[in-house]
Amino acid sequence: MAQGKSNTSYVVFLSIVAALGGILFGYDTGVISGTTATVSDQFALNDISKGWYVGCALIGSIIGVACAGMLSDYLGRKLTMLISATLFSVSAIGCCVCVGFQDLVIYRIIGGVGIGIVSIVSPIYISEISPARIRGTMVSLYQLAITMGLLLSYLVNYIILKNSATVSFTGYFQTIFVSEYWRGMLGSETLIALFFFIIIFFIPESPKWLIVKGRDNRAMQVFQRLMASADDSRSEFIATKASIAGEVRSEWSALKDPAIVKAVIIGAAIAILGQFMGVNAVLYYGPDIFADAGLAAKDSMFSTVLVGLVNMLTTVLAVFIIDKVGRKKLIYWGVSGMIVCLVVIGSMFASGYSGIALLVFFLLYIFCQAISISAVVFVLLSEMYPNNVRGIAMSIAGFSLWVGTYLIGQFTPWCMSTLTPAGTFFLFALMCVPYMLIMWRLVPETTGLTLEEIEKYWKSKK
Repeated sequence: MAQGKSNTSYVVFLSIVAALGGILFGYDTGVISGTTATVSDQFALNDISKGWYVGCALIGSIIGVACAGMLSDYLGRKLTMLISATLFSVSAIGCCVCVGFQDLVIYRIIGGVGIGIVSIVSPIYISEISPARIRGTMVSLYQLAITMGLLLSYLVNYIILKNSATVSFTGYFQTIFVSEYWRGMLGSETLIALFFFIIIFFIPESPKWLIVKGRDNRAMQVFQRLMASADDSRSEFIATKASIAGEVRSEWSALKDPAIVKAVIIGAAIAILGQFMGVNAVLYYGPDIFADAGLAAKDSMFSTVLVGLVNMLTTVLAVFIIDKVGRKKLIYWGVSGMIVCLVVIGSMFASGYSGIALLVFFLLYIFCQAISISAVVFVLLSEMYPNNVRGIAMSIAGFSLWVGTYLIGQFTPWCMSTLTPAGTFFLFALMCVPYMLIMWRLVPETTGLTLEEIEKYWKSKK
């Protein structure tokens, strides 16, 4: 969006609504950590099948991101968000009432498709309705929502686990919240999913998508609500129209442009490498990792709640500073801190240390990743690409992200048992190095630039 004055309160409202998809993303991602032990015991899972239980949703996410760009470019950002909300609802209810392990896996995959779709379309929507001066902050609301969903899932898991031994229900509620309490953990997502589905009806379609589709009158109406004055609305409409003028090729044909191919490859690289730095291993297997460090079940679950709390509070900080400090500077400082923490954690595991300092460095690690790679990745991916290819290009980058996430979810149990916890965390530290090099050498600083200016940058690098 250009530099005219915007109706900030309305932009914030729309961004918050779209960001609610991040709460579902975070909840669905984090809730699994509290269920792995009981599901493994109930269905007699080994390391590989346990990894499949965690990773099956990520297969769904890969499917989701693969089609999210085409869906959002064809159906619109709003309708695509409605589809993701529907998938989340079906998944949550299905996991709660499923009969066997295969049914559970199927419903987890359905929820994963919802995650994949919303991880693409929500940041795209926010970036397209936000002015450049606050675009980083607005898109960061999506990452903040993810951390809120993670923390909420950890709290729900902790509360259900803590009370499962003391409360008593009758009938099916006894099964859901006591004897097979993992059902209650997974099923609690239903309320959030239904709320997200309903509130989407109160937001307009992205004006940039409307212009791409030739619906200029509707786009102008949306700009009139987004901008502070009629003159700003016209200026914004003209600027967006001009950036799209002449780009009549299909989305796939436009991807043959060497400048756009370069941006897509770089985006895919930072997306997949970011997953090999250990973040999701801690989020998915936090209780198991803390148990390996010598904590009892309830203590390890509470430690995971602390991880979620630090993750969320740090993301709040990132929301306020990302447009002031800049994307790349946050990456440099945050990833450097991650490397130090990962090396220290690995050394503590290698020495057999299991004291409070281990938890402290885990929390410092979460702080460093939350203020850097987690806060920046969706901002960068949502603003790197031209209007007419943004959906498909971001799907390609998102596909890479979820492939990396799946690999981490699937193989972390194997790495922990084969490489040992120490070797696993040393590997995570090593993977931070290529990420830093790519960000330093190949990614531009996009803070304060309009989407049209970022597009010109890539085309100038052809």
